[in-house]
Amino acid sequence: VFNSTELKDTHYIYSHSYNKVEFLRSDSNVGKYVGFREFGMKNAERWNNDPHVLSWRRAQKEMFCHHNSEVWYRKVLLRSVKPLVRLHP
Repeated sequence: VFNSTELKDTHYIYSHSYNKVEFLRSDSNVGKYVGFREFGMKNAERWNNDPHVLSWRRAQKEMFCHHNSEVWYRKVLLRSVKPLVRLHP
């Protein structure tokens, strides 16, 4: 989720789900994994205690989100079309 090309304005969410039910989520605003249901909570606890996993997830935000937000912002959000209005009696 982003509204500018600044990395600080980007909100990176990475989630795991099974049968359309989310059981684990990594949220860049929270800074750690959050588990839902027993299986997700066990994995979140394990991954939150591993500094390599957390630093890798933070690097994913910089590597993936920052590059793509610049592309999308430049190609989509900065383009505008002059409005056209037709009035009929």
